[in-house]
Amino acid sequence: MYEFLQFVSSGMTVGAVYALVALGFTLIYNASDVVNFAQGEFVMLGGMTTVFLYDAGTPLWLAAVLAVMITATVGVLLNKLAVEPARGASVVSLIIITIGASIFLRGVAQIIFDKQIHRFPAFTGEDPITVAGAAILPQSLWVLMGGAAIFGVLYLFFTRSVIGKAVLATANNRLAAKLVGINTTAMMTLSFGLSAAVGALAGVLATPITLTSYDVGVGLALKGFAAAMLGGMGVPAGALIGGLLLGLIEAMTAGYISSDYKDAAAFIVILIVLFVMPRGLFGRAVAERV
Repeated sequence: MYEFLQFVSSGMTVGAVYALVALGFTLIYNASDVVNFAQGEFVMLGGMTTVFLYDAGTPLWLAAVLAVMITATVGVLLNKLAVEPARGASVVSLIIITIGASIFLRGVAQIIFDKQIHRFPAFTGEDPITVAGAAILPQSLWVLMGGAAIFGVLYLFFTRSVIGKAVLATANNRLAAKLVGINTTAMMTLSFGLSAAVGALAGVLATPITLTSYDVGVGLALKGFAAAMLGGMGVPAGALIGGLLLGLIEAMTAGYISSDYKDAAAFIVILIVLFVMPRGLFGRAVAERV
């Protein structure tokens, strides 16, 4: 029983990180119909920037805040310099642009930082907490509670604030939003900034457990995209459920079968779900008049 709880704990922790990456995909996709494959690099930047600011003598909390702000700025610049100028391009072209941005950010990180694997201390110590025989790291609780808090804050932002509702209006119908006076360009820029900030927060929360390096973004982007597709692209609740399910599938496969198959098992399950429900578990049906 304790082994099962251990696998659930590790799966939920990793799944929360995947859920935050998937949420980043969802934020940008809803506002601009762009699938941003540079989302994983935002997670990497959050973790790596925190590491190097902390090593330079900055208090850990301040290093984390600065890392989120810097990464959000990078997200805004990505929209302004790469995505917005290509606004009329095809979906495939925009995806290629974001892949190119991912490669560029990875190269810049390699130059500014280094090629080594890094971490910084856990927020509240390294001693595990024992629950029913399973050892849970305190940082895992930070990841889970931090992820829940981020989802909660964004839910309130989009449902209770005027700016949040303007972002949703832009996502639903950009032309109608323009006609009622919403600055849709600014809303798209805000979406990229929020997406980058969420990715950076995921990197800050997870780095003490998963470690970080300049090239971790590729794998995180693939897993986050898979989680978003599993839950239903464009559905925030789907990003949460999809990320947690993906993490649990990986943990159970690694624990009861072999760690060699955990990636394959997760993607096989996703493919099965998408064959049965092409829009994911919570994807909305789309009707078009022809």
